[in-house]
Amino acid sequence: MDLNEIFIENPVIAAIRNKEDIKKSIQSKAKICFVLFGNVLNIADICRILKEEGKIVFVHIDMIEGLKADSSAMEFLKKYAGMHGIITTKSFNVKHARKLGLLAIQRVFIVDSLSLKTGIKNIIENSPAGVEVMPGVASKIINNMRPKIKNIPIIAGGLIKDKKDVMEALSAGAVAISTTTHKLWDC
Repeated sequence: MDLNEIFIENPVIAAIRNKEDIKKSIQSKAKICFVLFGNVLNIADICRILKEEGKIVFVHIDMIEGLKADSSAMEFLKKYAGMHGIITTKSFNVKHARKLGLLAIQRVFIVDSLSLKTGIKNIIENSPAGVEVMPGVASKIINNMRPKIKNIPIIAGGLIKDKKDVMEALSAGAVAISTTTHKLWDC
């Protein structure tokens, strides 16, 4: 699966926080879904429903209740949820996901120049399939990061509220954006 090509063709990602968002994402044009909620009892069903609707599913492993975000959790999710990949803030999870044949999106929060430097270092060391930069409205950060991490796709996430935010993030070098704003899922 060429993730970069998928993001280029589907630049708006449905970030799903609850059951209502599942329904809205299924009705939307968004092909990719970031699942940002769930628990050990329902995550397999959430992934199954989305996959049956033709969605590409990434689970934010750090946010699943009842699972510790570690290698065993990833193996469990791969076996029982069958998602396409994970999202995580933890570098060791990126490495283990790759070993399991899962795509891994590394989420980085950039709040100052040190976190930017550390984020770039971790991305280069771990080679995730993609990087989600938070906050997504930080086009200056994306511009700075883009040449340093080369071909790893950047996803802008957080505080994306209108089409202008989408366009600014994409113009800055992001290949996709993730948002919980339903009206943008049909852009």
